[in-house]
Amino acid sequence: MSEIPGDLKFLKSHEWARVEGDGKVTIGISDHAQELLGDLVYVELPNVGDRVEAGAASAVVESVKAASDVYSPVSGTVVEVNTALADKPETINEDAYGDGWLYVVEVEEPDQVNEMLDPDAYAELLEEDDH
Repeated sequence: MSEIPGDLKFLKSHEWARVEGDGKVTIGISDHAQELLGDLVYVELPNVGDRVEAGAASAVVESVKAASDVYSPVSGTVVEVNTALADKPETINEDAYGDGWLYVVEVEEPDQVNEMLDPDAYAELLEEDDH
């Protein structure tokens, strides 16, 4: 299992959020999630300008095994999407916490991030899943 970066917050459904400090939050799926999915072959991202709702499906990642919804951890407006994933969805498999980010949201309620799991709590959740 790879290291879980200390600057991320997580949902139990394996999405991560990185607070960028300018009212924006970058969203992606965890390394654990990409391992469960296997080789990703397609990613459907929201459009810039779309409004996403915390807890609602905002993107889809598709692997050779299954398609899986990605839930937004925060509410706000999409201000950037990782267009490189259209041609190289496997970037998520290779670098889930780096180049494999999905989209950036301008957050309406910054406190929503505080309700997410910190890296330690997320690691504990993964350990429970393994048993």
